[in-house]
Amino acid sequence: MIDGESTIAVIGAGTIGASWVALFAATGYSVRIFDPRPSAKESVIEYVGSAWPSLVRLGSVHPDWQSRLKFYDTPDEAVRGAFYVQENVPERLAIKHELFRRIEPALDANAIVASSASGLLLQDMQSAWQDPARLLLAHPFNPPHLIPLVELLGNERTSAAALDRAESLYRACGKTTIRLNKEVVGHVANRLQAALWQEAIYLVTSGVVSVEDLDRAVTAGPGLRWAVMGPHMLFSLGSNGQGIASFCERYADSFKTWWDDLGRATLDSDTRMALESGVCAEEAGRQYHSLSAERDEKIVATILALRNAKEITN
Repeated sequence: MIDGESTIAVIGAGTIGASWVALFAATGYSVRIFDPRPSAKESVIEYVGSAWPSLVRLGSVHPDWQSRLKFYDTPDEAVRGAFYVQENVPERLAIKHELFRRIEPALDANAIVASSASGLLLQDMQSAWQDPARLLLAHPFNPPHLIPLVELLGNERTSAAALDRAESLYRACGKTTIRLNKEVVGHVANRLQAALWQEAIYLVTSGVVSVEDLDRAVTAGPGLRWAVMGPHMLFSLGSNGQGIASFCERYADSFKTWWDDLGRATLDSDTRMALESGVCAEEAGRQYHSLSAERDEKIVATILALRNAKEITN
């Protein structure tokens, strides 16, 4: 926790919002929650309860989390007294603007509002604010209580101090942060995902490989390496100690050939049905909840293994 700061508001408590609630509660914060759905309280408590064993395995957590969750009927009530607001409402600009206009008068003087938006631009969201200096983008990867990455973005209208405080908060919660130097659609990690998925879809729909074998190629191949190091460092290591410039010189023609041959993909009805059929075969009759639990268990095991490896190498 950040010294002297104890209360965070989470506005919008669907899958992403509930995951934020779990992380903040585990770190010891009191969490004020608003979500307009009648079932929101029940679903958030169920989500945090199911997430808790994973959080316990990942490190010390503050007990008695239910007593630190408070639910409110309006967003302006929820943000009062919070030093930080994590916003996760649907990604439609009109909805975000309506929310921002409503909560801004109720915010504490120094409160920060961070949007989890993945597909909207910060500059567009700022237009609803009288004082946009306190608004920034803090895009997580799903599920936020497990995946460390948070992409932080401010611009010339954002307070530099707000970005620094946000980064301190997320790091205190065990997150890994990156800062975007300029705004692009989709931020960084989503663009990387989109590029990979486009080629993955092309390889499937053009008959090169099945959905199941494509997924296996990622998890048994580059996915393992990417969990350890990023692509630039990995390719630099592929130079046999000569550096990435040497690697680029050696493989420039090969990569040009591959890049020139990359396919295009669209999520039209035929593509959707092909992917649905392939994923159903890969699921082999397993249900959503069991697959989600398997994903989370493997994520936790990977994080713990990487921690252990870091401790050994240090």
